[in-house]
Amino acid sequence: MASSSSLLSEDQFLCSVCLDVFTDPVSTPCGHNFCITCLNKHWDSSEHCLCPLCKEQFNIRPELRVNTFISGLAAKFRKTVQLKVSGAKEELAIKPGEMSCDVCTGQKLKVVKSCLDCGLSYCETHMEPHKTEAKLKKHKLINPVKNLEDYICQKHDRPLELFCRDDQTCVCQFCIEGDHKTHNTVPLEEETEQRKSQVGKTQTEVQQMIQDKLKKIKDIRHSVQISKTNTEQQLADSVEVFSSLIGCIERSRAELIELMEEKQKAAERQAEGLIKELEQEITELKRRDTELEQLSHSEDHLHLLQLEKKFHEEVGRECEKEIESRRRLHAVDVTLDPDTAHPCLILSDDGKQVTCGDQEQNLPDNPERFDYSVNVLGKEGFSSGRFYYEVEVRGKTKWTLGVVRESIKRKGQIKGGPENGHWCICLRNGDEYKALDSSRVLLPLRQKPQRVGVFVDYEEGLVSFYEMKASSHIYSFTGQSFTDKLYPIFCPWLTDGGENSAPLVITPVR
Repeated sequence: MASSSSLLSEDQFLCSVCLDVFTDPVSTPCGHNFCITCLNKHWDSSEHCLCPLCKEQFNIRPELRVNTFISGLAAKFRKTVQLKVSGAKEELAIKPGEMSCDVCTGQKLKVVKSCLDCGLSYCETHMEPHKTEAKLKKHKLINPVKNLEDYICQKHDRPLELFCRDDQTCVCQFCIEGDHKTHNTVPLEEETEQRKSQVGKTQTEVQQMIQDKLKKIKDIRHSVQISKTNTEQQLADSVEVFSSLIGCIERSRAELIELMEEKQKAAERQAEGLIKELEQEITELKRRDTELEQLSHSEDHLHLLQLEKKFHEEVGRECEKEIESRRRLHAVDVTLDPDTAHPCLILSDDGKQVTCGDQEQNLPDNPERFDYSVNVLGKEGFSSGRFYYEVEVRGKTKWTLGVVRESIKRKGQIKGGPENGHWCICLRNGDEYKALDSSRVLLPLRQKPQRVGVFVDYEEGLVSFYEMKASSHIYSFTGQSFTDKLYPIFCPWLTDGGENSAPLVITPVR
């Protein structure tokens, strides 16, 4: 006759908590069997008295008694299992660095899976019920982890399978029925995929930053290498120069000593003569100083004016040098832009002259064109550096010249001044010259300008005007801040019955 253990399956003698053969088995009111120690531990660690297998809740903790019949069968089956497993344990023995099974007694075997529902990690043998038992098949299995408690809700003792986006925390199924009931929750897998996408973008940005910094390091090293090469070359050149100088000095030393001795006497004689001359000059200067002192208290207006003339001549020479430098280094070729010209303006074919006609021409009203003020701009705009040009104003009784920023108002009546993007000077009524600054500045010019030079230093914020015949300074806008492109502007004004019919002419800078 077959033994009792052979008539029953192996699963019937295993506790679903420890997954080992029953030790002092007890039965719950719902009919499931567990080791008495396993069941008590499960209930002690939980707020609710639930069946570990079917999760049925008991309002009163049942009184547990050992089932002697099942205990007897389990004892016989344990011997059979021990013989069967002993051979496999050698192959499944844990190795250094691997996790050990939470259920194995005696020799520990390596873990193959961790169960979030059971809160335990199992070897291949103790994992078997999760493959065969219908209810255990529903448990959440993951790859072995050492900190399994981090994957289980500490409040409900359930797997953390969801993510609360409102509180940015992992929750279980019971959590979303309580504190997180109205919150936005998604499966962990969905949130993980979204985070992975974000991590991927961040990783791409970090990698780009790494490449940028590596390039900067490369550039710096290249710059240092170039600097080192240049320094070595300069050092070699300097050594060569100094060597040549030393050679010249050594060759000249003997000649110099002889020459200095020969010239010493002559120098002494010359020094005596110079001393006498200087003493005479000192005497003359003292005399002039006395005269100036007397002049400062004098009522002789003619004398004062003569001194002032001499002073202006000296200032004029300095101004002439300044103008010549700017003409030579920064002259540009300016041409009038017909697309900006007021319909009354008449431009020459070469774009160098402009006059005002009596009638408006039939021209397209494009956004760039002035429709009220009789203005025209130069074609060329400047957004950096320095530039200089000259305009012939001979024979005119009214005109306006200067530079404006690109974004100035083109339509309707226009108000000038730096605050509106205009840096200009003008002539009115034949002899009234003004600088169109924030507050108008009357310019007391000594003579009527025939040709006006315009100089701009974009970075310095400077716009200067010069009278070219006398090489004199007219006016300067200083301390300006330019952001837009700057364009030359020309306004010949109305002809006034022919009195102001002469054109404005952009003249070549020779």
